[in-house]
Order: sequence, then structure tokens, then C-alpha cells
Amino acid sequence: RKEKVSFAGPYFIAGQDLLVKSDDSSITGPDALKGKKLCSVKGSTPAAKVKDKYPDVQLQEYDTYSKCVEALVGGAVDAVTTDNTILAGYASQPAYKGKLKVVGKTFSTEKYGIGLKKGDTALCQKVTDALNQMVTLGHWQTAVDANLGPAGFTVDKATNPPKPDACS
Repeated sequence: RKEKVSFAGPYFIAGQDLLVKSDDSSITGPDALKGKKLCSVKGSTPAAKVKDKYPDVQLQEYDTYSKCVEALVGGAVDAVTTDNTILAGYASQPAYKGKLKVVGKTFSTEKYGIGLKKGDTALCQKVTDALNQMVTLGHWQTAVDANLGPAGFTVDKATNPPKPDACS
């Protein structure tokens, strides 16, 4: 993507994680997936990472994460994988509240940024300044609490809020 688009940020650093049934204590991270059925979206970065780093996992690829979550609730798969923020969103939905949990052991670094026209450093700097101001004024934390808090999501304070990269 960086070949065609410039980015401002990151404004958040997420990580690939696992969503499991709330009563499942057997899956504690990616290393506990051997022989388990794991679902992700066909052609996604999370699916590719699993194929590359965890070949003993039985990867099921669906066309949407919603279908993966339905398969998890229905017992067709043991876990779902993508960014922890997305998984937290599913876990907090009324239909799944109390039924699903995010394991909480990320195994990647996913920087969330804002795509801009390639080489537009002036706009990048304006966005960077706005991101820095959001953090300083507390608006960044307010947005995180409002959007991720209902899922019981714990933000990794070691990486968040991130310091935006220099514009280039």
C-alpha cells in the first residue's frame, strides 16, 4: 500500500488475536491452536500469517468475519482470528455478549493510519498535528473508551497512544 498511498499516523496500534467461546480455556494463544479449527477471511493478512507461522492449525477460510463468528458460536470452528479491535467488536455485540471473549495475546503489530494522496506531506502534517492534539486534549482516549470499552477491551499502554511517524 505504501507504494501507492502515503499515510499519516499511526493513530492506533492493534494486533492479531483470537476470539473464542467464553468458557474455552484451552486456547490461550496461537501456540495452543495445534489441531484446532481456526477461521479467518479468505485472502486476508491474518489468514496468510496463520498459514505461514502455524501450519498445524486447521484453517477454515470464509468470505466474512461475521460468518466466522457464526461458525464459532455454532461449534463448527474453535476460534476466529483477525485484529483484536475487530474481535472485541464482535464480543461486545448483544447477540454474543458473555458468549465470546478475546484471548488477549496478540501475535502481530497492526498500525492503523490514515491514507492520503501519495506524497502529500502538507496534508499529512495537518493530520499528524490533529492526531497529536487529540491525544493531548484527551479526545483520543475518549474515542477509544467509547468504541472499544464496551467490549472490555484493554488498550496496550506500551504502544498506545502511538507517536505518529514523520511525514515523508
